[in-house]
Amino acid sequence: MEALIGEEYEALRESVRALATKKIAPFAKAVDEESRFPQEAFEALQSADLAAAHVDSKYGGQGADALATVIIIEEVARVCGSSSLIPAVNKLGSLPLILAGSSELKEKYLTQLAAGKGFSYCLSESEAGSDAAAMKTKAVKSGSDWIISGSKKWISNAGFSDFYTVLAQTDPALGAKGITAFVIEKSDAGVSFGAHEKKMGFRGSPTREVYFDSVKISDDRRLGEVGSGFGLAMKTLDHTRITIAAQALGIAQGAFEVATKYSHERKQFGKEIFDFQGVQFMLADMAMNIAAARTLTYSAAVKSERGEKDLTFFSAAAKCFATDVAMNVTTDAVQVLGGYGYVSDYPVERMMRDAKLTQIYEGTNQVQRVVMARHLGELN
Repeated sequence: MEALIGEEYEALRESVRALATKKIAPFAKAVDEESRFPQEAFEALQSADLAAAHVDSKYGGQGADALATVIIIEEVARVCGSSSLIPAVNKLGSLPLILAGSSELKEKYLTQLAAGKGFSYCLSESEAGSDAAAMKTKAVKSGSDWIISGSKKWISNAGFSDFYTVLAQTDPALGAKGITAFVIEKSDAGVSFGAHEKKMGFRGSPTREVYFDSVKISDDRRLGEVGSGFGLAMKTLDHTRITIAAQALGIAQGAFEVATKYSHERKQFGKEIFDFQGVQFMLADMAMNIAAARTLTYSAAVKSERGEKDLTFFSAAAKCFATDVAMNVTTDAVQVLGGYGYVSDYPVERMMRDAKLTQIYEGTNQVQRVVMARHLGELN
């Protein structure tokens, strides 16, 4: 990959991989089994300025570009999917602010994000998942303030994060064109959280409902123009779907490495199981598809950084392809390990459970195919 992305990015990969192997991997199993926040990973990432590396240096961040952010998330996900959601969610939550916030708002929140606060993204609702425009959360103007009421579902790192980008209807009669984005703080009066969801995978990342009971905020917390929120949300996802592809890529790589190592250690009928062609073909397919997913994901990251017109297609394609690859690779990794793959002595069963979510959140892979189809013309 060095010939494709250059020495600087490969050096970043090596440093993040070393940190993840030493300070995150040892706790991954406990984080999953105890369904607890990966505090050790957060502290390690924050001390290395990697928890929100995408934040511009003028706000105290690393100013990591899209490709560098992808590599960070990929290498963390290689050992712990839950931990990789720390930098991924921070980018997702803060990107609307970066794209549409005032200079004062950026200074206020991005400096705190870089210093160790968390930033989550509140779009989905119980009855508004893929159809995000059907949201019921409302923001009503009251003088120079806004009163926000409603709830958001499936919010990653809810309760841990201090800040939330919240999409709300400011004019329900306009549908998607009546949605506006705001920044809400965990400490704002009227903000509360539901119980922790009991999930198949990513158990270490808290997923909770967020409730807004007549939360009053000033107009200077608005992101962009009134009614521009839905467009901002979709533009945000064009960039952040690539981080989910990176997450899936890391999970797949981790599972592949475990399966390959095991295939040389496990002996049956007097020889390594790697020597059986059936296993060789499985591992070869894993490696081939991971390489293809990595190339597509990195290409999408470069397009994100450059703001190219075909970004929407490539971000959807990268997310869709890489997450499907992760599901297939982790399933085959469990198969290679046989009975050991099905129990928690090895991490592949956890990786398989984690991989499933990557096909669902930030737009199901069925929705990604719809998005790709609608943007085929951009490829000409």
